[in-house]
Amino acid sequence: MSEQVMSARPVIGITCGEPAGIGPEISIRAAWRLRDEVNAVLIGDAALLSMLANEIDPAIRLVATSIQAVRNDGLPAFPPGRLSVIDCPLAAHVVAGTLNAKNGAHVLNTIDIAIEGAQAGWLAAIVTAPLQKSTINDAGVPFTGHTEYLAEKTGTDQVVMMLAGGGLRVALATTHLPLKDVAAAITRDSLARTLDILHAELRSKFGLAQPRIIVTGLNPHAGEGGYLGREEIDVITPVVQAAQNSGMAVSGPYPADTLFQPKYLESADCVLAMYHDQGLPVLKHASFGRGVNITLGLPLIRTSVDHGTALDLAARGLGLADDGSMQEAIHVAAQMVAARTAIQSGTA
Repeated sequence: MSEQVMSARPVIGITCGEPAGIGPEISIRAAWRLRDEVNAVLIGDAALLSMLANEIDPAIRLVATSIQAVRNDGLPAFPPGRLSVIDCPLAAHVVAGTLNAKNGAHVLNTIDIAIEGAQAGWLAAIVTAPLQKSTINDAGVPFTGHTEYLAEKTGTDQVVMMLAGGGLRVALATTHLPLKDVAAAITRDSLARTLDILHAELRSKFGLAQPRIIVTGLNPHAGEGGYLGREEIDVITPVVQAAQNSGMAVSGPYPADTLFQPKYLESADCVLAMYHDQGLPVLKHASFGRGVNITLGLPLIRTSVDHGTALDLAARGLGLADDGSMQEAIHVAAQMVAARTAIQSGTA
């Protein structure tokens, strides 16, 4: 691993997302605000980012380099008061707020560069700004989201989505599935693997020696003894008991409608919810605009914002987008790097 990655200020790559959305603006703003804490490397079109940076604050200076130069010579030195950019040229002119499928490949290329950087050791972690899935699909590339794309590109069989914010961590047993498909997707094997990943990552990337995980039921009232569904009896409880027998601090299943209260949460490091809209509304209510999306199970650290591209805001001009979630995503990535480094060096 390079000396830069192991420095006190971790080198964090930031993909700037959908160029017509707020991603480029919030990436620049957050990276500039946190320049004394992290060495941020923006990955996007250098000309667009330079133009936006000058409009945001003329004091912001960017130092751009090509991906080929980075491959040959590594990242350049980080000059004081400058933000580094790996140039990933656009295919078509950008109109703020207006999607253009011609730039779909550009967005994917920024992610590919970030993955390459993390795997090669140029980057200690990656943070992703929001993208527009429809643009990539309209470009002829089947795409369901960052999480699935990162898993495929890194050869990871299973990943776990976790969001953090408002004093909560909520992980998901299933991610972007229609509600009618959720029950069939929750099997003993898949749920056990999810718990294994969650437990291992909370230890290795968050520095929690014995993570305390509480698990929701799937059905109302956690199935009410089988009267409202048998998933708790047939799937969830046996997995929880097996995890307990292996030494994990896991409990549940609890009814999701009463789980999110202090008497349960104060004794937990993370909640494992069964599906997207079961766990995330509570977390987003507590933290929206400051929440962080974290992908667990990857051979790299990846965080992201908790919101979308906000094309309507982008169309109205600069200065309306809140970069709070991006700042938090960078903070969390840096904390995860520090925890991982401490564990690897034996100082945790």
